[in-house]
Amino acid sequence: MAAVDIADRGRPLGSPLSVWLHFRAVPFLVAGLTKAWSYTLRVRREGFGPLESLVVADERVILAFWHRRLFMMPLAYPFQRRNAAGEARGVAILSSDSKDGERSAATWRWFGIHAVRGTASDDGARALVRMIQAVRQGWDFGITPDGPRGPLMKLKPGTLALARKTGAWIVPVTLAFDRSFELKTWDRMVIPLPFATCVIKYGTPYQLPPKADDAAEGDRLQGQMDDLEHWAEGISRG
Repeated sequence: MAAVDIADRGRPLGSPLSVWLHFRAVPFLVAGLTKAWSYTLRVRREGFGPLESLVVADERVILAFWHRRLFMMPLAYPFQRRNAAGEARGVAILSSDSKDGERSAATWRWFGIHAVRGTASDDGARALVRMIQAVRQGWDFGITPDGPRGPLMKLKPGTLALARKTGAWIVPVTLAFDRSFELKTWDRMVIPLPFATCVIKYGTPYQLPPKADDAAEGDRLQGQMDDLEHWAEGISRG
């Protein structure tokens, strides 16, 4: 696995021992525990065919999901892709330049997920440029349109901007568990109990029309994601 480029971030992150503990050992343990947890789940997918067809056709996709559904979301992307040069590609996410973002990026690497560094809330234009570059280099993208701090389940413009600039297909997605609990966090993160059934539901992929109205497209995506959330809540309630 490639080393985490902590030394190149241009700011001190602690002593060598602290760096090893927080940005090597902790991500390894968290990723290992999460993977072991995921292996206990019974996974079922709905509406997966259109997304799979896009991957086979080598189209770029943007998976859009609410932040509270982030845990176990790597299960929604069971693909191994490569670009024309044979380099491994898959799904990328936006991760902040903070220490928490560094730790998050190091954790996601164990899932084969590439972290594009930047914070949309602090410097949205720079973050968007990096996201566009990643898609053009062959990465798909996973976005939480209400992250990283909310408001909860309220769409921000980054998803639509990325889709417009790259031509990537937007695929709303959610996952639900028949047995789970919620964390007392701003996003009410949903955590499955071990051995629960996990149902992953994909919306219909679509591209933004060339002259689409931003407000109308925002309402459209918000509505689709709200519908998926309503469906997921129904699964959780049984």
